[in-house]
Amino acid sequence: MNNTTYSAKLSEIERKWYILDASGKPLGRVATEAAKLLRGKHKPTFTPNLDTGDNVIILNCKDVVLTGRKLDQKLYRHHSSYIGGMKETTARVMMEKSPEKAMFLAIKGMLPKNSLGRKMIRKLRVYTGSEHENQAQKPEVWNF
Repeated sequence: MNNTTYSAKLSEIERKWYILDASGKPLGRVATEAAKLLRGKHKPTFTPNLDTGDNVIILNCKDVVLTGRKLDQKLYRHHSSYIGGMKETTARVMMEKSPEKAMFLAIKGMLPKNSLGRKMIRKLRVYTGSEHENQAQKPEVWNF
């Protein structure tokens, strides 16, 4: 009986391109699906210490839904590193100004917080509308 764990090699990793349509779906549901694809957890060759994931294109971020009272209660915070430099933005303002940034931040928070996560987030493309510039990569539609 062979009790060795499979570990993918860099030469064996195959990357595909997937399109996720976010229109009418909750932000968190789209973000978890994208994070799963970026990490490669949908593949049988998943290896935790390697970037085995695929490239992800997310379309129609302006049509994503936030359930409950999150539009008014959820806050996006960042600090300028100066005294009194805390900036707060509600989800309603964020969705009006830049919905692609809200989607990007949601996905980034679900990835590892190290160099591996930074490598994974580079494979993400987020678009506000339904047009994208990655037709040459022949992306497949991912249904969820």
